[in-house]
Amino acid sequence: MPTDYYELLGVSRDASQDEIKRAYRRLARQLHPDTGHGDAESEARFKEVVRAYEVLSDPEKRQRYDAYGPAGVEGTTVGADPFGFGGGIGDVFEAFFGSSPFGGRRRGPAGPPRGEDLEQVVELEFEAAVFGSQHPVTVKTAVPCDACEATGAADGTQAITCVECGGTGQVQRVRQSFIGQMVTSSPCARCGGSGQVIPNPCPVCRGEGRRIQERTYTVDIVAGVDDGSTLRLAGRGAVGPRGGTAGDLYVHVRVKPHPRFERQGTDLATVLTVPYTQAALGATIPFETLEGTEELEIPRGTASGTTFRLRGRGVPHIERRARGDLLIDVVVDVPTDLSEEEEEVIRQLAELRGDDVAPPPAGLLSKLRSAFK
Repeated sequence: MPTDYYELLGVSRDASQDEIKRAYRRLARQLHPDTGHGDAESEARFKEVVRAYEVLSDPEKRQRYDAYGPAGVEGTTVGADPFGFGGGIGDVFEAFFGSSPFGGRRRGPAGPPRGEDLEQVVELEFEAAVFGSQHPVTVKTAVPCDACEATGAADGTQAITCVECGGTGQVQRVRQSFIGQMVTSSPCARCGGSGQVIPNPCPVCRGEGRRIQERTYTVDIVAGVDDGSTLRLAGRGAVGPRGGTAGDLYVHVRVKPHPRFERQGTDLATVLTVPYTQAALGATIPFETLEGTEELEIPRGTASGTTFRLRGRGVPHIERRARGDLLIDVVVDVPTDLSEEEEEVIRQLAELRGDDVAPPPAGLLSKLRSAFK
């Protein structure tokens, strides 16, 4: 049996890729075990044909084979295979059906992986969350290495294609199961899934093409953001190794509580304590909102539990141009430490209204009798 890959496929050493593919397809149809040959010699030759096509169909492997022979392409199989096909199972399907069962034709280079996503928590004042603000966020992140221009290779050198995965970054393995052949893919252990290895790493970043640095970004806090919200800053995460794209930065918002106001969706709620005299007779009082002082009208006869609603004084809606309301719950303050004069006046009021009230303390009774004579 010929051992030269060109002889195995029956093509010349200067054959084009189309000629190599046509020869492989012809032989694969003849020798494939499913065609019914079943003899050991045909199966062994089929495996050799698959291996020859895998090498000669890859320009880089073919170049190494032409220069060094089989020794130049040892260890470049796509993955372990119980049938010894050397990772050419996808090409077998391609020979018969014109495509691979693994999602298209042969993989191209994997490329550098994407960088990691980062997370950070910011704590906002209540007013900053309601009205919006700009907030600095400082993170430790991976940035491109200036010394090697993010290549990871030392000055004057460069990365080379991984011989283990052929630059795909993936290793495919085929195994037989009760339902047939199962194909699995996993990142190449030699290159970490990047498809390239660096013989001479950059001394600054040690081949990573990136280094750790502290960076500060200004985050635009949209008006109306709520506690527990998460803001996504696309491309502000860590850069990937050796020129990989950057991940995202996720900013988790925590809002400090306000001493007077509580958020209820897009409404603000607060409690206002009103003296019983103002509640009974009415008044106009100054009231501090988040935006300044306003005059609040207290109607005559206001009772505890009354709620005043100030339209448009609440939290802005994030998705539309509108604001919630400010809800003011009234609590009438009934005094518990009346002076003798105050109690005397209130008892006179109770008598005028015909209200039954508890008798006064003993010391006060004689004074009241004198007052009503």
